[in-house]
Order: sequence, then structure tokens, then C-alpha cells
Amino acid sequence: MSKPAPRDRQIEFIGDSITVGYGNVSGTRDCNPEQLKRNTNTDVSHGALTAQQLDADYQINGFSGLGMVRNVAGICPDVTYRTYYDRALLNVDGDVWQPGTWRPQIVVVNLGSNDFSDLTPGEPWTPDSLAAAYRTAYGEFLRKLRTRYGAGTTLVAVGFDRNAEHVRQVVEARNDAGDSGVHYWFLDQSGLDFLGSDGHTSAHDDRVIADRLAPFLRSLPTGW
Repeated sequence: MSKPAPRDRQIEFIGDSITVGYGNVSGTRDCNPEQLKRNTNTDVSHGALTAQQLDADYQINGFSGLGMVRNVAGICPDVTYRTYYDRALLNVDGDVWQPGTWRPQIVVVNLGSNDFSDLTPGEPWTPDSLAAAYRTAYGEFLRKLRTRYGAGTTLVAVGFDRNAEHVRQVVEARNDAGDSGVHYWFLDQSGLDFLGSDGHTSAHDDRVIADRLAPFLRSLPTGW
């Protein structure tokens, strides 16, 4: 059987455990590590479902626990999500992924839940210094995506929970700098049950999010 023909539309999702679909089919918040592995289904994550609604090929580049400048509970302070984004093989330091024919018309970024998780004793951050570093890093990451994919790619930055206002400010700054192709989308938590493992979004929540995100993406000036 020949491989399916590629779709004209391509969309990339960048994020953490929420984007991965962490424990989304568990049906319970209480999972041990083995149950978590069995009950994480990225095929029914909100990104996959959104791409399905938009008839688009998709990539999901997610790494649980990592943030833009800080990770959940302060773990692994020497690395962040940005450490791994350029890699094809995550465990190979210095590996570089070549996009090839991958030229998404839309890239959706949802990073920050881990950055703004509760600070632990001994971490070097204050709330203000963390927020400033996060906004700076986010802006730099959006510029990196712009350089990689060009002016024709629409970038969507997701505001979620404690990071929402900071993300909105980053988008506003990029717009003020002349990049009108960066858009802000607020991930509304109403109607979500967070019954995935460890209180993450569930498969039900992923469907709800996709049903809200897909129409927003259709409304953007991409022709979709």
C-alpha cells in the first residue's frame, strides 16, 4: 500500500504535557507511571483533533514538564523546552532537525504552565524576574519560528491559566514590532473536567478545546 498523499495544509503544535495529551484517556487523576504511559493518547489530543477538523497534516512537538525558561517544580534547571526544539532525536545533544518539506501555514504555541508553576525553595526566581525572563524568551522563540518558516506562516500564542496576560503582552509586542502574523488565543477552561492523569486535561477536554480552537484558526487570514 502506498503512503497517503500529503495534504496541502500543515499545522504544528508546540507545548508541554497539555499538548502531548498527558494521561488524557485515564478517566482518573490518580495514575502510576505505567498507567500514565498506557493512558496518554496523542492521537486524541486537542492538537490532533483540531488538525482533523481542519483537514491538515500535523506535527505535535510537546515535552511534559518543560517551559520556556523554567520547568515544573524547578526540575532540570539547566534545560528548557527550547533546549530540545531543534532536535530530531531528543536524547542526542547537538542533533539538528531539518524541516525539509515541512512548512506549516499555522504554528500554535502553548508554553508557560510549567514556567508559572509554584516556585520551590532555593530557586533563583522572583515572580517579577520570572515573568520578565519568560516574556523575553517567548518573544525570541516567536522570532525563531518566524525565521524558520517565513512571513507566510501564522503564529498563534496560547494564553492559559497563569501565563495568559504575559502571553498577551508578548503578542502585542510582536505586533507593535511589525509582525502582524502573530495572534493571541485564550484557552478558556470553562467546561473542562481535568480528569486526565494528575489533573491534566482529559480526552473530553481535548474535544472541547479542539471545538473552540478550530473555528478560531479558520477565522485567521490563512484561507482555511
